[in-house]
Amino acid sequence: MKNIYLYLTAFLFIGLMSSCYDRSGKTGLSGDAVPPMGDVKTTVEVIDTLFNFGRVAEGEKVVYNFRFKNTGNQPLVITSATASCGCTVPERPEGPIAPGETAHIKVVFDSKGRVGPAHKEIYITSNAEPEFPELVIAGEVAAASN
Repeated sequence: MKNIYLYLTAFLFIGLMSSCYDRSGKTGLSGDAVPPMGDVKTTVEVIDTLFNFGRVAEGEKVVYNFRFKNTGNQPLVITSATASCGCTVPERPEGPIAPGETAHIKVVFDSKGRVGPAHKEIYITSNAEPEFPELVIAGEVAAASN
């Protein structure tokens, strides 16, 4: 019975989400213009690919903004930003980045329970070609003194 409920819920959710999307590809859920991702490519120059935060005490949060510039002639659209670990949270720009514009991806690393060397990767999905390189935040987390 639980499986039927889960399938029904998933089916309804997918149906609701697809009914909110204009299949012409011109609008998204908010009704704002959404550039098509298919063949529209641009280029990107990533200014920062590695941030070494040195040594922090366990429990500290490390925040860094990885900078990049749209060097192409089309809007740059970042569709996702994910990290190799749940302790690291990337925040992508919500809207398109115009040609020539510089923007950033904010990353927060929570060192709680992460004593020792830290090396976290951030993966970006966009319409850039070639693709975004892997971004890395690294350092060492020292045990908190009591």
